[in-house]
Amino acid sequence: MLSNIGVPGLILILVIALVVFGPSKLPEIGKAVGSSLKEFKKATKELAKDDEPTKIDEQNKIEEQKKDTL
Repeated sequence: MLSNIGVPGLILILVIALVVFGPSKLPEIGKAVGSSLKEFKKATKELAKDDEPTKIDEQNKIEEQKKDTL
């Protein structure tokens, strides 16, 4: 969806944001968006780390069941 915007569309969006929010608010908005993205990435990494031990435990159980059947 965002890949269809292109350079002219991006410039138009920035100009509209400049008119709506003004030049003094844009750095604050950019900082807030950046920190939100940073927190989101951090949370997704933590979720991925939490999921890895579960996968390893499941693989170990499957291997033990295979050994027991042999």
